[in-house]
Amino acid sequence: MDKGMHRAQILLEPEQHQMLAEIARQEQRSLSAVVRDMLAQQLTARKKKALASAAKALLPDYQTDKELTAFTVLDQEDFHA
Repeated sequence: MDKGMHRAQILLEPEQHQMLAEIARQEQRSLSAVVRDMLAQQLTARKKKALASAAKALLPDYQTDKELTAFTVLDQEDFHA
């Protein structure tokens, strides 16, 4: 096992295991690799949702706070260092 990996034991319903095993067989991958990929996709989706929620919560401040809107004229400008 890779040193960067952690072992986790989960219990699957029979239908879940059957479907995952079939996907793994079709893709010629291990069941573990399929689960890791699905988990990574779900974690990424949750992270994006959390960031979108945080941005939405901050939007009123960004639209009304003069200190935050002072440089909006520069939005979309190309800067060359």
